[in-house]
Amino acid sequence: MSQTLSPSSKKPYGVARVIEIWGLARSSYYAARRRQRAPRPPRQRGPHRLSDADLVEEIRQVIEESVFHGEGYRKVWARLRHKNVRAWKDRVLRVMREHQLLSPSRQPVARPGNPHEGSIVAEAPNQLWGTDGTATVTEQDGQVTIFAAIDHCTADCIGIHVVKRAHRFEALEPIRQAVREQFGSFCAGAAAGVRLRHDHGSVYMSDDFQNEIRFVGLEASPAFVRQPEGNGCIERFFRTLKEQLLWVRHFRDLAELREALLDFRLRYNEHWILGRLGYRTPAQARRDFSLDLAQAA
Repeated sequence: MSQTLSPSSKKPYGVARVIEIWGLARSSYYAARRRQRAPRPPRQRGPHRLSDADLVEEIRQVIEESVFHGEGYRKVWARLRHKNVRAWKDRVLRVMREHQLLSPSRQPVARPGNPHEGSIVAEAPNQLWGTDGTATVTEQDGQVTIFAAIDHCTADCIGIHVVKRAHRFEALEPIRQAVREQFGSFCAGAAAGVRLRHDHGSVYMSDDFQNEIRFVGLEASPAFVRQPEGNGCIERFFRTLKEQLLWVRHFRDLAELREALLDFRLRYNEHWILGRLGYRTPAQARRDFSLDLAQAA
């Protein structure tokens, strides 16, 4: 239209006059003309997709930087998201499988039914705690026992203790640590409303243990006999403790092991991420619950 000759002047109308009459922006016309003269190659819409080679390098970096070993593809995928590296979870699994980066895993075994049904996960912190003991060895002191306590909601370790002679009063030490840390002091009724999950071991069923937890307001919640699933939270914590510390290090004596356990408790609470917590750490989950309670109040 701009090249059409005027009947009176015998000259083209021109771009400026035509665009002004049509009520258009001159920049839009010139932008459209540039696109026609030099069309852009088609591009895939959405975020940039890493190639498999680049994704493998990112995965290797995540594995090398992690303070833990043997983490599965789900946690690798979550740590990639923390680094703002986006990839489909199934694609991360495929790439890790192709490059032999998956951690060893046991195949599920068919088991008969058991009386434990339902969930042992609490809805909020300080509703249900779990405690148990496990054994390890040191070079000078031989076999020793580790007692620990864990929160069934946030999965954070709230008490840990190692001792040569495992008796009922030593089994109470992680509970004392948890009560002092969560409620400020170890006094009568301080932990009222909290249930304590334990097995039927002699140290836990003894009168001294039961009387002391009753003194601080804890309600005993024993697991089913011969059903460790009922105390599964602390059992899973002990598996992590063994895989990440006890089975990969040698300890000279009880003092060295005690220092390592305190350091591991801090690392576990601050850095270990769990799928059931939305791939958050136990410490993050507890802080988020505290923030939600403060906002609700």
